[in-house]
Amino acid sequence: MWSISLLTIFLALMVVIGIWGMRKTSTLGDFFLGGRTIGPWVSALAYGTSYFSAVLFIGFAGKLGWVYGLDAVWIGVGNALFGSLLAWLVLGRRTRIMTQNLDVMTMPEFLMERFDGKYIKMFAAVIIFIFLIPYSASVFKGLGHLFEVNFNISYDLALIIMIGITGIYLVLGGYFAITLTDFIQGIIMVVGALTMVLILSSKNGGIVQSISLVAEKYPLHVPAGKQPGWILLSAFIFMTSFGTWGLPQMVQKFYAIKSQDLIKKAAIVTFCFATIIGVCAYFTGSLSHLFYDAVPVVGNKPAFDLLIPDLLTKHLPEPLMAVILLLILSASMSTLSSLVLVSSSAIAIDLYKGHVNPQISKENSVAMMRFLSALFIILSYFTARYEFGIIITLMSLSWGAVAGAFMAPYLYGLFWKRTTLAGAYAGMITGLVVSIGLFFYLSAEKSAVASSLGMIIPFFIVPLVSVLTKKPDGALIQKAFEKI
Repeated sequence: MWSISLLTIFLALMVVIGIWGMRKTSTLGDFFLGGRTIGPWVSALAYGTSYFSAVLFIGFAGKLGWVYGLDAVWIGVGNALFGSLLAWLVLGRRTRIMTQNLDVMTMPEFLMERFDGKYIKMFAAVIIFIFLIPYSASVFKGLGHLFEVNFNISYDLALIIMIGITGIYLVLGGYFAITLTDFIQGIIMVVGALTMVLILSSKNGGIVQSISLVAEKYPLHVPAGKQPGWILLSAFIFMTSFGTWGLPQMVQKFYAIKSQDLIKKAAIVTFCFATIIGVCAYFTGSLSHLFYDAVPVVGNKPAFDLLIPDLLTKHLPEPLMAVILLLILSASMSTLSSLVLVSSSAIAIDLYKGHVNPQISKENSVAMMRFLSALFIILSYFTARYEFGIIITLMSLSWGAVAGAFMAPYLYGLFWKRTTLAGAYAGMITGLVVSIGLFFYLSAEKSAVASSLGMIIPFFIVPLVSVLTKKPDGALIQKAFEKI
């Protein structure tokens, strides 16, 4: 009853915000970037809530908390330090200034204007639209499992509910609606995460005692011979932390902040938020060792995706479970909205407006963004519906392909004037080939290694090809790096 009541109130609020955002949205810039008028607190929470979703709470925290025990908490620490604080401090100011200098709104537009290549925008747009679908599907999949367990409804119906919720407020309100809901959702996430840890720990004598008990039980549940090594743990830390540096839906938050002078404040807020959410999520995953002697099994296979939903539903009081449900729903809706917005922009802004019909009116541009947002949500539903792999595998594929393609060209574009169009192309292709090739060559358990190598290797390829090819135009470089 508590869950249904709070969920109904939450959904009604999302619809109201969507309608409000629709009234404030008149141009493509409004729909996609909120007119570049977003303040530091809202920008920080928009970044943080886009970062963490059901993929973290249901997929990563469940599996890695069980497999690594307390060591999984280091992933949350890495996410806060490298994926949040350092990302804002290193990338935020330059991205905000350079994207304004070049008058661009998207990652594909940035690559086109920075490297003076018309077709690199088309190539980048296709990568975004194709490979963010599995990521979006992994979020839907995590939410579906949570709703399935908590409301005792079918997985299919849970997915349909999620599609309706996300579609209504995003398709109507665009970025204005996203940022306001992110702020509300961020507060819910902090309160819910802290409360979740305190309640679960209290059932085992408190946080200190719980840590001691997990350390005792972990080697009994995961014998030394089956414990993953430090290399795989490092790969997960690297993938989930530095991967955000090349993901368009995360970089977009730097574009939209009101002023580069607000970057440091946003960095601190994001760091605090990410520390609370990341550490609490992975610590909760490790606490599963205190409530289970083995992972739930479905069809003779360990069902890691069901571990956290089952743990929370069985061991939290109903009012608190309702809050936790909103926590995970909030995190996931924010991530989904960012994914959908960036993916639909790849077609509406970068392909159609950029190549097919540059003279399209602002009203038709916004209408196309809304239509493509709805289409992307539907495609993500079908990917999640047919149960392609577990959550953590779906996310690793997406992060590796997208971050591998964009991370090196984007960073070199921001910091190295000598980077060429050929170097950017070479980096994108290398990142895609390495991450996807190793993803299918290695086992699913090593998907993070494939993704990490897909991000790292292009950093050697981009400068190598750039020094062997013609220098970029001086006037373009001067324009891009003005005031940096």
